[in-house]
Amino acid sequence: MRSILWLVLILVVALTLAACQPIEKEEEVIKEEDDSFGIALEERDKLLPYNPNKELDFDEENLKDIYLAGGCFWGVEAYMLRVYGVFDVTSGYANGETENPSYEDLIYNNSGHAETVHVIYDPQHTDLVTILTYYFRIIDPFSVNKQGSDTGSQYRTGIYYTDETDLEIVQMFIEKEQLKYEQVIAVEVEPLRHYYLAEGYHQDYLEKNPLGYCHINLSSVNEIVIVESRYPKPNNETLRENLTTAQYEVTQNGYTERAFGNEYWDFYEEGIYVDIATGEPLFSSLDKFESPCGWPSFSKPIVPEVVKEHHDDTFNMVRIEVRSRSGDSHLGHVFDDGPEELGGLRYCINSAAIRFIPTEEMTTEGYGYLIQIFK
Repeated sequence: MRSILWLVLILVVALTLAACQPIEKEEEVIKEEDDSFGIALEERDKLLPYNPNKELDFDEENLKDIYLAGGCFWGVEAYMLRVYGVFDVTSGYANGETENPSYEDLIYNNSGHAETVHVIYDPQHTDLVTILTYYFRIIDPFSVNKQGSDTGSQYRTGIYYTDETDLEIVQMFIEKEQLKYEQVIAVEVEPLRHYYLAEGYHQDYLEKNPLGYCHINLSSVNEIVIVESRYPKPNNETLRENLTTAQYEVTQNGYTERAFGNEYWDFYEEGIYVDIATGEPLFSSLDKFESPCGWPSFSKPIVPEVVKEHHDDTFNMVRIEVRSRSGDSHLGHVFDDGPEELGGLRYCINSAAIRFIPTEEMTTEGYGYLIQIFK
């Protein structure tokens, strides 16, 4: 009887000791699953928006940067990383009152730092105005010390610069934004006093945890941004030198070219159409359709803001004239007799007012940021 009891006791002790032994492989698996909320590594990219920068060649010797505070930095970092032309983004703490702060210092010790992302970008692919345009799409510019559901001075909005030449660009951008609103924009603009990298687990947080908390809609980074200032209008002398007679007369004097005798009326290759005078992108081949009118016809522009509409009562007709935004070039007219399935509009455009750029040449021509239209 005693021998049986001893055997039972030995077995219990053995099982207890075995249960206490670490199993390194299992622990590694659990840790990896915790980092990704149970999602396999190869599935992570499918849960986050497409990142065009993985396919870009960067000039690493001529990169520029800007520091942006926009609430919780997890989402801002993931968002800005996907803005075309951005080389890298890190999360950190900027412009506070203490050195080498920890995350706890911001929350519990009133260190005065703002959760900030350091955006490093390649000026051959993008510019500061474009970066700021995307930034303003994800913040509430009127909110003080609050973004989303996060409240506290660490969640304030701010633009911190290291290059004095950037200050004028930032100020002009905000002044232009302010014209849209009656409320006063509350985004602080200051030189960067200091920036400390946040703890390792904060870096690329949503890349590792795609189901983690984020106060912004990351998919909004896919919305096209075409910045007007990138396509300035040349002076009249330059236009006369660079444009053909037909192109000049159509864009600058409002002439109309002959139907069925122009370059693009029956042309349907894949690519974009840009203002012949400035290069500003206007239309996509995806929105071009066959029309019996004899001129190129589109259901819509790439984004609404690149074209302007004006009342036109010339030639004893009542029409809506279409002009380009940056160049103020006469393009054609818009009518409401387009295909219903495409929205019902027909942008009837002079071929002489536009230039076609095929998709395979868009990146080399400086329009790589629009390639996502065709993906």
